[in-house]
Amino acid sequence: MALFIFILILISLILVHEFGHFIVAKAFGIKVEEFGIFFPPRLFAKKFGETVYSFNLLPVGGFVKIFGEQTDESNPSVEADPRSFVHRSRPVQAAVIVAGIIFNILFAWLILSVGYMVGMQTSRDHSGFGQVQNVRTIIAGVVPNSPAEKVGLKAEDVVVGIQTGSAELPAGSDSDQVQAFILAHQDESMVFSVVRNSACEHRDSCPTQNFLAKPAEGFTPGHKAVGIELDDVGTLKLSPPVALAQGALLAYQMTVGTAAGLAGFFASLVTGGAHWGQVSGPIGIATVGSSAVHSGFAATIFLAALISINLAIINIVPIPGLDGGRLLFIGIEAILRRPISEKTATRFTVAGFSLLVILMLVVSFHDILKLVHPA
Repeated sequence: MALFIFILILISLILVHEFGHFIVAKAFGIKVEEFGIFFPPRLFAKKFGETVYSFNLLPVGGFVKIFGEQTDESNPSVEADPRSFVHRSRPVQAAVIVAGIIFNILFAWLILSVGYMVGMQTSRDHSGFGQVQNVRTIIAGVVPNSPAEKVGLKAEDVVVGIQTGSAELPAGSDSDQVQAFILAHQDESMVFSVVRNSACEHRDSCPTQNFLAKPAEGFTPGHKAVGIELDDVGTLKLSPPVALAQGALLAYQMTVGTAAGLAGFFASLVTGGAHWGQVSGPIGIATVGSSAVHSGFAATIFLAALISINLAIINIVPIPGLDGGRLLFIGIEAILRRPISEKTATRFTVAGFSLLVILMLVVSFHDILKLVHPA
């Protein structure tokens, strides 16, 4: 069920992108022939005004068919039609193309803002607006093959106590104090008391689980460790105006970070140093998305916003077959003061699409490897 819910979220993000193209084309008076949910073959359709709204069989997103978007040299009337895409000025064409990208970023801002209105799990040391409440120490990550992983400790576990044969962690300790306690007793076995459901607001009413682990060498330089990363997190709930500001700040930070990461990845492709294990394709995204839905509202909201921003950033890359490639063609046509021939555009689009398919296959292959042989 969690996987199904996440797939619906992913399809919704793609439809948001296509709706951006649709609504801006309509706003400029460009004829939109069809707005499709999913891809053909068509299941049913209904025409309202001049646009056909269709529901199709293949659940892989959606599409918008804009009249005259593709140059048709065999039909000069398309370019002559004032409601044709190719008849419009280059700035208007660019606005229609970039609208999908902008809508994905705006949607990320919106859902993050709604998340903060409801209440989002946030680090105590976050940079932004508002004060985090109900702070608790959680395990933010578990090092592979560490003592913590071997005994069953997991990310998102809330640490409510640690006890050795000679000492006990003081109640209310934060992550720094927990780390100091483990370091001070690195030669002793210790019992970790945790609450598995990190969303539980009232610790006293949540069942605790105990795990016996002993620090070992090789996981932290200079001393023994159990192999956990800690953070102090709580709930950040904001009024609508402040939530909109915090959502905008986080969306901006995520956009800048995603753009920098993608630029670094493409640069590493050129130099031959790409780390495929650091990127995910459809299989990896679905796996992570399913886990996020299981983890709760905040994790789902954050991941949906991150994927929406990723869709925006990836689509602006100037590769034929993506929105960025179409923008590149529009820029070239503006310089040449004439449309690119249909044959040339088709060749570059096919080449770009082929490159995207190859990249997707390679990334999906590494997704499968990570599932079969997790790090």
